[in-house]
Order: sequence, then structure tokens, then C-alpha cells
Amino acid sequence: MEISNMIDNKSILQSKEFKELIIEQQERIQAAAGNRQPDTIFQNAGIVNVFTGELEFGDVAVHKGKIVGIGRYTENASEGQEVKIIDCRNKFIAPGFIDGHIHIESSMLSPKAFSDAVVPHGTTSVITDPHEITNVAGKAGLRYMLEESRNLPLKVYMMLPSCVPATPLEESGAILRAEELLEFMGEENVLGLAEVMDFLGTVRGEEEIVRKIELAKHFGKIADGHAPDIKGKEINAYCTAGIASDHECAEKSEALEKLRRGQWIMIREGTAARNMESLKELLKPPYSNRCMLVTDDRHPGELIRLGHLDYLLRKAREYGANPVTAIQMVTLHPAQYFGLKDRGAVAPGYFADLVILKDLVHFTVDSVYREGKLVAKDGKVVSEEYCSSKNKINGNTGNIKPDEQNAFEESKTNGDLKLERMLSCSLSEEDRQRIFQSFHCSELRPSDFYLQGKGSYKRIMELIPGELITKELILPCESEENIQSGIRLSEDIIKLAVIERHLNTGHIGIGLMKGYGLRAGAIASSIAHDAHNIIVAGTTEEDMSLAANLIRRNNGGVAVVKNGEALGVLPLPIGGLMSEESAESVDKILEELKEKAYSLGVKTGIDPFMTLAFLSLSVIPKLKLTTKGLADAKTQEILPVYF
Repeated sequence: MEISNMIDNKSILQSKEFKELIIEQQERIQAAAGNRQPDTIFQNAGIVNVFTGELEFGDVAVHKGKIVGIGRYTENASEGQEVKIIDCRNKFIAPGFIDGHIHIESSMLSPKAFSDAVVPHGTTSVITDPHEITNVAGKAGLRYMLEESRNLPLKVYMMLPSCVPATPLEESGAILRAEELLEFMGEENVLGLAEVMDFLGTVRGEEEIVRKIELAKHFGKIADGHAPDIKGKEINAYCTAGIASDHECAEKSEALEKLRRGQWIMIREGTAARNMESLKELLKPPYSNRCMLVTDDRHPGELIRLGHLDYLLRKAREYGANPVTAIQMVTLHPAQYFGLKDRGAVAPGYFADLVILKDLVHFTVDSVYREGKLVAKDGKVVSEEYCSSKNKINGNTGNIKPDEQNAFEESKTNGDLKLERMLSCSLSEEDRQRIFQSFHCSELRPSDFYLQGKGSYKRIMELIPGELITKELILPCESEENIQSGIRLSEDIIKLAVIERHLNTGHIGIGLMKGYGLRAGAIASSIAHDAHNIIVAGTTEEDMSLAANLIRRNNGGVAVVKNGEALGVLPLPIGGLMSEESAESVDKILEELKEKAYSLGVKTGIDPFMTLAFLSLSVIPKLKLTTKGLADAKTQEILPVYF
């Protein structure tokens, strides 16, 4: 029971909500003291105590969604006497896992489908930064994520995007200033300002970014960081500005310097960037006391086959972490950092977000409870209490009226996705247009992909396997080289292009890259961080134009082509970022496309689509490509390919 924010403070004591809250709390206190039966008792469990790092053994009593006691509560209770008893013998109870930094859109799944994918792995809460959809649709994107994240088995908190666009070098579909953020900062599920990627603007004290950080502070909320490879006085300035964390550390020395200056470190192990091995010494005290484990970006296939935070716990154990210490980094620590005072622990007064584990080696999840309600069992979402994407697919659409239910079923049968979306989402028509009709660019021709300029040398973006950062490679131009093309397959040099798709400006950035491995065809995607224009890598201009046009015609997605033929497309109609299908359906198509990409030569150690998606993010060193050209992320300058 929670009290509405709309109730005036002067009348709160007389409100119906407050009176009901008092009755609930009285019942909890009575149940905790053993003077009444709790709703549920988890008995004979090994209880993970994240405060002391110990394992306790006993019962966990739950009443009205919150934990009311640890100890022995089954002595005078029996099944059927208004109490549900769950035997946890030979099992362990841990707090529900909390992912402190993730972009739901990067999973290519809607919030509901994402919830269905991660809850069975023990995740009960996430803190998401919706800057992907916000770069596409502005405030409409924020409203979509807030609306679609309600009433899920997963508790979704949000950080408001701080940098839309990420830098002035990127052309996004919106610009969010402090004034736009003010509208959302008071939302209960908004915890603060998301990763401040414009670290140069921050350390220079530029007015707009300082306004956003101070706005978050005014509301008593925090600001996350994103500052790879900064040192010394730059870190001092970044922390002075009010940035409380960082998830971009790739080396121990960098992480330690930031820890010493008071920042929390989020140890990232995602699909595109995997930093846990290089930061493994932080998995042990005293460093672990200020660390969290986060995923940042995770593709559906890895969620299905490897898991979510349960996978990170297994990796942490492999790198030497104590199991309880590892659990602290996905429960207590994110709860402390984000100020979630009633989540992140198995203790009286905390919400009963619980994971029942079969062991503390592989962290095998038996069942998951959210506020005392069963939401997942044996790897499947089972909740009848929350409206999930699975419920919608099966026709259990919750609040939809009978006549709307018939229309909903008919829309699925007839493939009328627009009607289906209208019935399942309460956004305004204008907001829906921003979300579902987000492509505004002209048909592409092969000649649009010719390189311009001349010189004796060429500048190439070189990939580093397993990293988001790139190298700058300078090579001499050969006398017989085709300047317009620049492609040299014998040297693993291919062409990369980013096409503006939000405002139909006609801007196209073109560059060269090495290390991707593509030997034929082209690969295109509308997932291109952070502005999410169309990005395409190719070996011929003809295939590049075909691949880009496939993305445009499908209102977003991922496409693979070869010799003028489309080998496959994954449509992503929600802002060009997310599918309306389940994780399993998206994964099936994505895996087929990956196989086709690898058959065209993409190196097997590279995720062809996640890697491509980060080659336009101009806040991660060294070189990145935007619609304005080849960008130096450190200096924020546009550099010529030929010079």
C-alpha cells in the first residue's frame, strides 16, 4: 500500500490511503511479533544475509508484500490456516537481483518482453536509462517507457537521459534540455540523471549539463557517470560536478582512482563490453564494498542461453568472488547507491523481492517472488498478478474490455499491428506516431556512399576485439587506389556509413574501418548508439544502399544482404529499436542473421550487430563515425578520411 503523491500534506492523515496503510502496518507488526499469522512463510531456508556476509538458517515470514521476520515462524502455523508455507529445505533465499545500469531497448525487446526474459533469472528490479528511445522520439519515448514498464513482474526504475543527443556531433530525433527533464524528475520511479556521457562538457563546467546535474540534486536524486579513460584533475572535476558512479572502467588502475575519489564502480559484463576479468580484483573487499555488477547492454540470445545477473554471479565466482560478496553487488549495493531503502536485502521491513536458489555455486534459480507474489518458477514467468507480454500474447490482456478483447484477437489474426498497439498502449496518437513512424529519410543510391576528398594518407577506424573503444590507424594511400571506394578487402578494410533518418537532412557520414572481417555484401542496422541513425558496413556501395533501404522500408531493424539480394531482415518497429515479439522469436531471427553475417566473413569473436551499433557513439574513444563524419571522441572534432 502506497500513498498517492497527489494527496496534500495537510490532509494526508485523513486520507483513505493513509488509514489503510496504518492498518497494513499494524498487521505486519503483529505478524512480526508472532501475534498473528503472516501471509506466507518460507521455511527451513539458508538465508543470505547481505549486511553481514553470513548465511543464516530459518524461516522468512512475509505479510502484505513485505518481510516481517527472520527466525522460526512455522511452530504454530499450518497450511490452510490463512498462511502459505513454502518448504525451502536445501535451498537458499537471496534478495531479488537488481541491475543498476541497463538499456532495455538494447535487448531489442519491449519492456514487457524484457521482463519476461529476465525475471526467471532472479532479476526483480532494474534501473534503466531509456536514452535509446529518447534519442529517437524525445519526451514521447520517455512516456512510452514509463507507461509500458508499469504492472510488470519486473520493477522498472528509470534514470533520465542526460545527453540527448550524446554530443553536438550526433544528430538525433530530439534534444532534451533541463526544461524537458523537469517534467519527469518528480516521477516516483525516476531515480536521477542517467550516465553523463558529455564528460568534456562536464569537466569544463558547461552551463546546460551543470543545470541538469543540479536539477537532479534539487529533487534529492543522483547522477550516474560515463567517463572512460579520464584521470587526475579531470576525475576531480567530474566528481565535483556531482557524478557519483562510473561503468566505463576497463582497467583496474582507472577504477581504483575513481573509487578513491568517492565514486561507485559498476563492473560491466554485457554483450558488447565485458570488463569483469580486467576488474576481477575489485570483486573482493574492500573494493567490492563500493562496486556493483551490471549488464549495460544484453542481447536476447544471451539472456535466454546464459542468463542475466545470475550469469554475472557465476562469472564473479569464476574470478574468485565469495558467493555472498557477489550477491551483495547485485542486491544491497545497487539498493544503497540508488536510495532504495526497502529493497536489496532479506530483512524485516523490506519488500519481499526474493530469489530461491538451488545452490550458491551456479546460482541456479528455483523460483522468484516479487513483493511476496510468485512471478517465476523453473525458468518460466508464472505470475497471474502482473500483466506481462506473455499474458498479452495468450490473450489475457488484463484491463482490456470484452469488445476490445475481440478487436485485439482480430488484430492479431489479421496482422493489424497498429490496432494491436493502440489497444495495448495508452499513449496519445502523436506519441504513437513518434514511436512507430520514426523514419524520415530519402531512398538511398549507391553514389550516396562514395567517399570525398583526397590526400596522401587515409585515416581508418580499427576495431579492438571485446572492447567498445577503437584505434586510429593511419595508412598511406596507394597510387592505384580508388579514392571514392577506399575498400581493400585484402587488408580487411571496408566502408562504414551513418545515414541521418530523423529529420530528412540528407546527411551521410562515410568512413573506413578495419577488423570487422566482412568479405562480401553489407550489414545495416537502425540500432546505432546513441542517435540511432542508420548504420551500414559494406564491401560495395550497391549492397550498402540496398541494406540501408531495407531498414528504411521496415521502419527499423537489422538487415544482411549480398550481391543485390536480401539474406534476411529483423524488423524493429518500436522506434527502430525494439521488436513487438518475445525474446525467443527475436533471438531465432537474430541468430539466423548472425550466421549469415559470419558466412560473409565477419570475425567469429565479434557480435556483428552489437559491435556495429557502437561504432557511431562519439563519446567512446578513439574514432567513431557520425552523420557529420569521422569523429575524435576525445577532442570532439570531425576529422577527414583523406589528408
